[in-house]
Amino acid sequence: MLCLPLVLLFSSWLGAQAPVPGDPPASPPPPLAKADVPIGKAALPMRWGDGELTVFTYRPANWSGQRLLFVMHGVLRNADEYRDHAIGLADRHDLLVAAPKFDAERYPSWRYQRGGILREDGTVAPAAQWTYTAIPELAKALRSATGLPQLKHWVIGHSAGGQFVLRMSAFQDTGAERLVAANPGTVLWPTREFPFGYGFGQLPEALADDARLRAYLAAPLTLYLGTADDQPDEYFDASATAMLQGSGRHQRGVGLFYTARAVATLRGWPFGWRLVEATGVGHDHERMFDHERVGEALFGATAAAPTGTPAAGSTAKEPVK
Repeated sequence: MLCLPLVLLFSSWLGAQAPVPGDPPASPPPPLAKADVPIGKAALPMRWGDGELTVFTYRPANWSGQRLLFVMHGVLRNADEYRDHAIGLADRHDLLVAAPKFDAERYPSWRYQRGGILREDGTVAPAAQWTYTAIPELAKALRSATGLPQLKHWVIGHSAGGQFVLRMSAFQDTGAERLVAANPGTVLWPTREFPFGYGFGQLPEALADDARLRAYLAAPLTLYLGTADDQPDEYFDASATAMLQGSGRHQRGVGLFYTARAVATLRGWPFGWRLVEATGVGHDHERMFDHERVGEALFGATAAAPTGTPAAGSTAKEPVK
């Protein structure tokens, strides 16, 4: 269960902002709950599982209270920088940003990129212990903190965070409107021929049967790929199994999309994925977040702001694939 001591945190924050007698009256904030996420940037401690996560937030001053975006960091675990680099995205698309930090000490690759489904020794962990469960629980906590029970949420992750989001789409019902995997280093092939991480092999039948593959292909998933992300770097997985997926991150993502679509078509299954490409962008989350097509990756071709807020977002110059 998630235990979130936000009421005390917010009460102390609000108390610190009390006006001094004689000061001119401050402009009233938007009509949200008393225990609210602060305007601007903040770092909020939140209990999850058997420990605490720091969630770096950004709330635009005129946020309408309709959209929450989780931003998943890469292998450097720099959630604060990912939050900072998503500020322009938040301002354009009316988003409350929440970037949870999964540190490398407690959340090595098997717990972060691969969600903790298989423990380090290869045994299967109970579903309640999967790292992916943090997303729906944090969403619930932030709805409570803002007093907005109908607040909708989206998730975007880049690089290692893209791997997190991609695999999560197959194994966790997050309740998200859309999951965006940006430039994942390796991908989850819709087959039992590859071992888990690269495919569904070596998993128990309940986690790798046709029902699981069908649900994976029906997930509201966007592969958001930089077309210039085709060069290996120090974090690139060049193992023999990974290289079967392609020689670069862009190639791997494109190959996954068209293979997944072909499998869904062949089996007569629903297909919920989108492919959106950021032309000329390499392995750079800041440029991916700033690109004109990021709104399309999250919200569809129109990328419109919620009703009642100023129009914002990107205008697509290329067709959605």
